[in-house]
This record gives sequence, structure tokens and C-alpha cells, in this order.
Amino acid sequence: MKGPVSMHKSFTADPKGAVDVFLYTAAEFKLLENDPFPSARSIAEGQDFTGAAGQIVLVPGDKGDLARVLYGLGKGKDALAVAGLSAKLPKGTYRVLASGGLRFDQIAAGWADGAYQFDRYLKDKAAPPQLLLPEGQDADALSREADACTLLRDLVNTPAADMGPQDIQATISNMAERFGATLTTIIGDALLEQNYPMVHAVGRAAVYEPRFMELEWGDPSHPKLALVGKGVTFDSGGLDIKPGSGMRIMKKDMGGSAHVIALAQLIMSANLPVHLKLYVPSVENAVAGNAFRPGDVLSSRKGLTVEIDNTDAEGRLILADAIARACEEKPDLLIDFATLTGAARVALGPDLAPFYTDDEDIADAIEAGSKASGDPVWRMPLWDPYLADLKSPIADLVNSGGRFAGSITAALFLKQFVDVPSWMHFDVWAWRLGKYGRPEGAAPCGLRAAWSMLHTRFGED
Repeated sequence: MKGPVSMHKSFTADPKGAVDVFLYTAAEFKLLENDPFPSARSIAEGQDFTGAAGQIVLVPGDKGDLARVLYGLGKGKDALAVAGLSAKLPKGTYRVLASGGLRFDQIAAGWADGAYQFDRYLKDKAAPPQLLLPEGQDADALSREADACTLLRDLVNTPAADMGPQDIQATISNMAERFGATLTTIIGDALLEQNYPMVHAVGRAAVYEPRFMELEWGDPSHPKLALVGKGVTFDSGGLDIKPGSGMRIMKKDMGGSAHVIALAQLIMSANLPVHLKLYVPSVENAVAGNAFRPGDVLSSRKGLTVEIDNTDAEGRLILADAIARACEEKPDLLIDFATLTGAARVALGPDLAPFYTDDEDIADAIEAGSKASGDPVWRMPLWDPYLADLKSPIADLVNSGGRFAGSITAALFLKQFVDVPSWMHFDVWAWRLGKYGRPEGAAPCGLRAAWSMLHTRFGED
């Protein structure tokens, strides 16, 4: 049985006072022969509405209240385009009467995305517009996905002063208690005693001690699924310190852990028949007298040694220990998420989530999940000849491959610690610039595509 799911705050089942919404692509609106409501086309013409992406027409009712909305989808290629509408609408209930060719689950995902506001530190709390979920839609499934995206964004948007390693631990602990999972945490110098040397080295200079968290849930007879997430709660760059502009949003460097925490919540709340292991190494990459240094050689859980070329390439170090630990359990599938490289953003921009895998079946499955969910991902090559850029004259590996192909060499670095046949790595930004009228801030990248893939692959009880 699935756990109980409450309705997400941007959804409702109550039709009272609902405002009618009509979504149209530009091509669809051009060919529209009949008015969907009285004088619709003349009202649209008067406001230059053509169905172009992001165009909105608000139509008042007889009493001056909002009665109808026209919204343009442009070419209809963006499954989350509805976010641009819900981000701008006032509080109220809205009912979609024309879909513009979008599936309702895509409309709901976009609606929840645009309606989201991070209001933890605001005196006046957000009151989002609510989308009416019609009968026949799986309200639990839609709410689970929206809840996971909200959790992810709240975690990433929270400043590092309130989202340190101990707060990541508290989040996972609360989730474990909620779903009957077990959580093991290793903190501070105990990391050395239990063979997580790179997690310890990266986090030892911070006020809050580094830690490694391992959550277990599900029937051990079910397929084994391992999730690993980078949990750097703030990244100063270490002794290779970032400039101020590069450090400004580094509260988001725990975005990989936020993704796998949200994905774990989806899995457990849907009671997906898997044996789940969640691994989160969490540290702050700080500057102090005991910080690790360029030129240091670190040992790793797997036994490989790593020469430090740049202390700002720290995420792959803690991930390497976590991946090595995950592989010891021989999972059937291992997925990691990390805000690992700026090179990924240079290559693919802010919206596309690059992923790496040598497993052709999993690559096909995640691309199918991307298409089904409307959550864009893009496969990148694990180009083995670039492994030469990670050679060190004094250690097994160096932690930075230089200025070229940075996302690929980071993935290749992680691959050296992988010992399972099916592994997938996401190099995400966990952030967005101002878009669709929404403010800059945290964003899920590849989460819904991964969930769609897992849901299809493993099914439900």
C-alpha cells in the first residue's frame, strides 16, 4: 500500500469559483474557428494575443472579477510552459478547459513549478493559485511529484547558515522516521576510523563536522537501487578560493543531495518495490589552518590515491568515497546527482541536465523518461581517452582534468570508483535564472525524468 498523500498546496479538488483557463499554441489559435467563450477572439485581437509563448489575456466577468484566462504556448515544445502562467496569476482556483496539446500531468507539473515561492524568511507567506484536478486524474501521484520538487527547491534555496551538514542529516532523519527507514550517520573523525578519508579531508576545516549518511528502506528481496548525492552545503573553493561572484550562490552546492533526497521521498511515498539505499556525504568546503591543500595526496575508500590539483574540485572527492561504499552492496542500479562542474553549464546551458552512463538500456530508459515527463536531459560521452588528463606523476589520479571537457573528465574521475555494471551520473545545476516571469532560484534538473524512468522500470506494488 502507498503511504497517504495530502493534496499539494498548489492543487485543489474543489471547483467552487474556478476561473476557466484556455491554453493554445500559436498554430492552434491561428486555426481556431469558434470562440471558446463569448467574444474570445475579438478580446484576444484587442490585446494582440496570438498564442505566442508567455502571452496572457485576463478576461473579467460580469462583476469585474477574473472569469477566464487565455495563455500562449508558442510552438508547444516546452512541457513546463504553464509555469509562466501560474507564476503570474493571483490567488484563486483555476480550471483548464483547453490543454494546448499538453498532457494533464505536464500541465500540473508546470503549474506547481510556477506557483512555487520560497517564503521561509518572508513575513507575508505565499498563497499560490490552485489548479483544479479533475476527476480521473491521479491526485496522489501528481501531489507526490510536486511535493518532491518543492522539497528539493526548499533545501537548495535555504542559506548555508540554516542548511549545514547537520541540517541535511536532520532532513534525512525526518524522512527515515516518516517512512520507516533506517539511517546510519558517521560524523567527524569517525569518518577516518570507518574509511571515508576524502569526505573527512574535504570537510575537516569547517565549523560543522563532515558526515556520511546511509539510509536503507524496502524489502531486501526487491531489486537493489542506490542513490548517491553530493552534499557540499557551501563551497568557498577551499584554499583555491572562489571569487565573490563565483561564491554568491554556493549554498546550492548541496543540490545533488537535494535531488536524491527528493527522489528517495518519491520512491518511498509511492512504495516502489525496490530495496533502496541512499548515500549522502555532506561537508562544507571551508578555509582554515587544517584545510586540505593543492598538492596534497589523499587516500580514498577504494584504495586509489588522489593528488589535489585544485581544492575547488572537491565534490568529486566526497562522491568517490560514497560511490565506493554504494558499490560494496552490489546494487542493480546506481544513480548519482551532483552540482559538479561549471563546464556542464557551458556545454548545455542552465536547463538541460547532462547525464553519463555506459549502460545503453539505462540511457534509452532515461531518455524515454525525459520525453514522458517533459523534463529535458542530454546524454554526454564517457570518452575514455580523456582519462589521460587525470593522470598524476605521484598518485593514481589527479582531481582536476584542466580547462577542457571539464564535465566529461569529472564523470571519468567518478567512473574510476564505480564497480557495478549499471551506473548513471547527473551533472546538474540545481538552479535557474529568472525565467517565465519567475525569480532566480533553486530548480529540479532531471529529477522528474529519473522518477519517470524508475517508475516505469520497477513498477508499483
